Amino acid sequence: MRKPRDFDSELKALADKAKLLKERRVRQLGELVIATGADALDADLLAGALLGAVAIKDASAKEGWRKAGVGFFQRTTRKPTPRPKRQPEGTLSLEGGAASR
Repeated sequence: MRKPRDFDSELKALADKAKLLKERRVRQLGELVIATGADALDADLLAGALLGAVAIKDASAKEGWRKAGVGFFQRTTRKPTPRPKRQPEGTLSLEGGAASR
């Protein structure tokens, strides 16, 4: 006689796996934002740029972006985009002093 399947435990295992995959995807997206230097952008600007990329219909522009992305991932050593040296107001510098205003 065959053992009956425990559908509840199988569904729970699948839900747990889906949650882990989603968490990994979010983490990788954050790592991509940091690796490209886009973390220096204001969140509103970054969101607007992404919305614009999704909405654009120009195939040649998308192809140019795709080629730039392929080039980014094919580099052996990824160097983040240089960022301006600025500190948010009210934060401490790495030397431990107060931020200049």
